[in-house]
Amino acid sequence: MRTAHAGLQAVAGGDRSGAVLALQSRRHGPDFAAPPPRGLAQTIEDDLTALRATSLRDARREIAHCLAVRPPTDQRPLAILRRADVVDRIARALEVSWHELLAADWPQLRAICERDVVHRAGQLSRGGWVAALQDLHPKLRWRGGAIEILWQPPHQSVSLGGRGLLLVPSVFVWPQIAACVDEPWPATVIYPAQGIAALWEESASSDAGALGSLLGHSRGRILAELAQPASTTQLARSLGLAAGAVGDHLTVLLGTGLLAKARAGRSVLYRRTPLGDALVAACAGGPGIVAGIVVGALGAPRRTSA
Repeated sequence: MRTAHAGLQAVAGGDRSGAVLALQSRRHGPDFAAPPPRGLAQTIEDDLTALRATSLRDARREIAHCLAVRPPTDQRPLAILRRADVVDRIARALEVSWHELLAADWPQLRAICERDVVHRAGQLSRGGWVAALQDLHPKLRWRGGAIEILWQPPHQSVSLGGRGLLLVPSVFVWPQIAACVDEPWPATVIYPAQGIAALWEESASSDAGALGSLLGHSRGRILAELAQPASTTQLARSLGLAAGAVGDHLTVLLGTGLLAKARAGRSVLYRRTPLGDALVAACAGGPGIVAGIVVGALGAPRRTSA
C-alpha cells in the first residue's frame, strides 16, 4: 500500500490528492465526488463522467460545506479547491487513485457487492422491507412504515416523494453506514456488504475435506465456497483456479441440483440450493451423516431413508 501511495502521489500530484482528502471528515464528504450508482452495471468511467458533469457552482457549495465541517490544517490543498477547474482536477486525482490502488482488486471487491445484492433481493422478495433491513446494519431499522437510521443529532426526516431508495453495499464503509439525501442525487443508503471478512481471512474452503472425496477436490471447494452467491470470476480469484475450469465445474454442479444461478447486472451469480447446503452440512458432520446422502455419477443428489 505504501508503494502504491507513493506512485499515486507522483502521478496525481500531492496537492491534488491532498485536496480530495481535505474534503473528507469522519461523517461527511462531497457527494459530487462519489455519486450514487444508477445501477449494478455502473463502471468507474460512468462515475468519472458523472463527477465531471458537476457544475462549478454545485461543487463550490459542497466544498464550502465540507471545509466548514472540517477546517483544513494544511493550506496547500486550498489553492486547488479554489481553482475554476477544481472539478476536473478532483476527477483526475480520483481516476489515478482508482488505477493505482483499486483496479487490480476490483473484480473481487465487486463480486462481494454483487453477492450481497442477490442476498438482499431475495430477502426483499420473500419478506418485504422488514426482512431486507433486519440485518443490514445495527444502526438501521424499519419502524412505523419508515426507514430509521440511528445517528447523533441533529435529526432529519426525508420524504422520498415516490423517488425510491437505493441500497448500495460497500466494501469501504465498514463498520459505519452512510446516506445521501441531497438533490440532485438519488436517495441512497450505503452499508457494509456481507462477506467483507473474506478479503482478510483465508478461505475455510481451501481444504475440501469430505466434500472433495465425494465430488472431487475442485468441485468440493467450489460448493463449500458458495455459502453466499458468487460469480465465476469471484470463485476463480478466491480459489486460485482457472475461470474456464470453474465454469466447467459449475455446469456439473448445476446439473446435479446442488447449485442454482441468477443474473445480477452483467454477472451471473451461483448459489447453493437447499440440497447443496444439506450436502455441505452432512460432510461437515462426518461420514455417518454423509452416508445418508447419495450422489449419482450424473444424476441429481437425493436423500435416502434410513
